Amino acid sequence: MSVQARTRTLRNVYKLSRSFATHKAETLAPWQGTSYTGKNVTNYIAGEFKESKADKWIEVRDPSTQTLLSRVPETTEEEFNQAIDAASDAFKTWSRTSVLTRQRFALELQRQIRDNADALATSIVLEQGKTLGDAHGDVLRGLQVVETACGISSNLLGEKIEVTKDMDTETRRLPLGVCASVAPFNFPAMIPLWTIPLAAVTGNTLVLKPSERDPGAAMIIAELCARAGLPPGVLNIVHGTVPTVNRICDHPDIKAISFVGGDRAGKHIYERGRKTGKRVQANLGAKNHAVIMPDANKNLALNSIVGAAFGAAGQRCMALSVAIFIGPAQSWIPELVERAKQLKVNGGFEPGADLGPLISPASKSRVCDLVGSVEKEGGKILLDGRKLQLEGQYKDGNFVGPSIVEATTNMKAYQEEIFGPVLVIVNAETLDDAIAIINENRYGNGTAIFTQGGANARKFENEVNVGQIGINVPIPVPLPMFSWSGNKGSFLGDVSFYGKNGLNFYTQNKTITSLWRAEDAIGSKASVDMPTMR
Repeated sequence: MSVQARTRTLRNVYKLSRSFATHKAETLAPWQGTSYTGKNVTNYIAGEFKESKADKWIEVRDPSTQTLLSRVPETTEEEFNQAIDAASDAFKTWSRTSVLTRQRFALELQRQIRDNADALATSIVLEQGKTLGDAHGDVLRGLQVVETACGISSNLLGEKIEVTKDMDTETRRLPLGVCASVAPFNFPAMIPLWTIPLAAVTGNTLVLKPSERDPGAAMIIAELCARAGLPPGVLNIVHGTVPTVNRICDHPDIKAISFVGGDRAGKHIYERGRKTGKRVQANLGAKNHAVIMPDANKNLALNSIVGAAFGAAGQRCMALSVAIFIGPAQSWIPELVERAKQLKVNGGFEPGADLGPLISPASKSRVCDLVGSVEKEGGKILLDGRKLQLEGQYKDGNFVGPSIVEATTNMKAYQEEIFGPVLVIVNAETLDDAIAIINENRYGNGTAIFTQGGANARKFENEVNVGQIGINVPIPVPLPMFSWSGNKGSFLGDVSFYGKNGLNFYTQNKTITSLWRAEDAIGSKASVDMPTMR
């Protein structure tokens, strides 16, 4: 190929990449506060999208092409304080607003999200890299929390009893005040929607810090909240990294912090927030095990494991990252590898894509290093996705193909949360052995067993020490009429997310005991005589 022809080819590839990213970005151009064409993301304070005066900016790049999408500010201290002041001022009126008014907000927000789900999903694919179908799932799981919040007029009922003659004791559930939410990159819509609707309908105000890696969905949600009738200041959005997080932990006006993310940040937020008297809920890392019994439905088990291990490129805190095959079921491993090989890795908008890229080049490097560590420690790499290379507009993407390794529990790949498309296989001879392995692991987010035996299932659910258990269900995330229940090293705090626990997290009880003696009543009959001065 001549130099001229090669140059034309490179220009065509670049043009294709630019036109592809630009086409998707153009559909999101009407949304305020964010950008998908290289411009700045704004703060959202007191109902306005305000340009930041930050001197530090963080680039947001499409992880499938490295196209620059936006620049996120490290919100200044002055801007942060403005957000807190706006939330504090709004709380004075919002907390006294009728519960029916707050309910109407949730009802309208539900409609707004449904009507604009495509925009939210498009934002997620561009910034986070999920496939379009998975991005819609991200939005839907958040929407379900909004739908549950619509029942607030019944769920917020207090209690009252006449404890003795003419003496009543009642309990009311009241808001806390200004609350904060720190969201992760892997669920840009769902996690903000775990907190915004519940904080709002219970009468609180909220300062949200979305991930600096993909803030677009949160900014769109802010605009949808305004359209749904949420008054200025009830929701505010700030951005940044450690300095912003520390301000959230330290500010005396913030009463509660909700966090979802990794171990290091979660422990820091929990400890620092608790020191200043805040209520804190923190969902941390995970290492979720699946147990495959010899009596399992083979097709269901293998398909479930492949989907739960490699969906979203493994970037889920509830991904199945360890598979324990029991006895004869170990003969199914070669077929599991073959099914994983059939998954299509591609850009999230591409038809038929099963998984997209990792969030960043650093994440890709870390995942590849952990896969490589298995061989160095004496394990086996059964499927190696490290050398996957896409062509054209995706040649610079953060792609890693599905990888399957066989390891022991003392190896690095088993001990650490990989957060990538890597499945660790551990073999065991009995169900008792499998339960022992799971219970010795420091994490307790989720686990699953695949079996057609009721006795196996009952033994597993009774003896395994993990908060969320699936029986022939690979990702047992509770729907929002229940509450999140991860345990052990996967959760810090006393009250968890959404459902009844979510309402408890965002409210405090006030108990009133009153005495009004019936015999103290005067004037049991109206007087019809001419009033006179006596």
